[in-house]
Amino acid sequence: MKFFHTADWHLGKLVQGVYMTDEQRYVLQQFLEAIKEEKPDAVIISGDLYDRAVPPTEAVNLLDEVFQEIVIGLATPLIAIAGNHDSPSRLHFGSDLLKKNGLYITGRLLRQAEPIILHDEFGEVHFHLVPFADPSVCRQIYTDDGICDFNSAMKRIIEELPIHPDARHVFVGHAFVTPNGGEAENTSESERPLSIGGAEYVAAELFEQFHYTALGHLHQAHYVKQEKIRYAGSPMKYSISEEHHAKGFLVVEMDGSGQVTIEKRTLVPKNDLRTVKGKMEEILRQKPSDDYVFIKLEDESPVLYPMEKVRSVYPNAMHIERAIPMAAATSETFLAEKQSKPDDMDLFRVFYTELQGDKPDEETLSIFTDLLHDVLYKEDENR
Repeated sequence: MKFFHTADWHLGKLVQGVYMTDEQRYVLQQFLEAIKEEKPDAVIISGDLYDRAVPPTEAVNLLDEVFQEIVIGLATPLIAIAGNHDSPSRLHFGSDLLKKNGLYITGRLLRQAEPIILHDEFGEVHFHLVPFADPSVCRQIYTDDGICDFNSAMKRIIEELPIHPDARHVFVGHAFVTPNGGEAENTSESERPLSIGGAEYVAAELFEQFHYTALGHLHQAHYVKQEKIRYAGSPMKYSISEEHHAKGFLVVEMDGSGQVTIEKRTLVPKNDLRTVKGKMEEILRQKPSDDYVFIKLEDESPVLYPMEKVRSVYPNAMHIERAIPMAAATSETFLAEKQSKPDDMDLFRVFYTELQGDKPDEETLSIFTDLLHDVLYKEDENR
């Protein structure tokens, strides 16, 4: 059996105040073309279909278009679960009715949920759909006060799944899985934490009994402890922390014994999201681009109206910051040394140090003194 594994579409995503819907449509069109060409037996989406519980209309329409094309146009079964960004109730609505057309979507965690069973020439493949659920929700569903974190919640969920010995099994989930259930870094700044204080991590060993585990939540494609426990990653970049991620989806082929081979397929964005470094005069000489860029200015002197200038070359520029490192003496340490209220010269030294990354020399201080004298003299004349 061949199936596509994707996750974390985040339809309706805002990046630095810009809706990514057109960009998402562009990469999802490539995804649809891949389904047409490779004809998988199923498509899996491991949560976070939307970026928020109440998505904008354009995002809902886009998901509807893509789902219709996959399920009806291409006659491909689609298996999806809710992630931590989704509304469980909204995604679960009509799920029993949709099953008849090959759309298997689970928004809410159900204790007695039966697996989705698909067939190939070797027999049955059971897909276990486990949407994101907070430990407090799991505690109520299983009436188990021993569920205190995400790991204990997942352990209890898996213990009650119907695992038939003669079938092959695929787990579809949305969680922060790490090799040993310990703390690990997130792969993106755009993904919100599931909890505070380290209770969000789930141990990879819980999934060893499954022939393949299709995970969502972390935005960089990777495996956890074993090749068969996989994150597909998001289909496009959603923050500058994802700048160097290779975005796409996974093609999984499972043989009769449950052994899997996995290949990565890349998706090419309409406009990339990347960092541009340099002095303003260098940036203004670069080839114009519609990429979403984060600018790091290396100018030593202040630049007036930097975003206005940058957007003459990069109209979709999202953010500008200075790349010059701060001096060892920051404003806080400098002012802490002053026993009395800082005067104008003190404030100028602090301002200059923060802006330039170095203390002002005597010539600069002399020029500022003359300018300050002229300003104060003219104020006295006008009184």
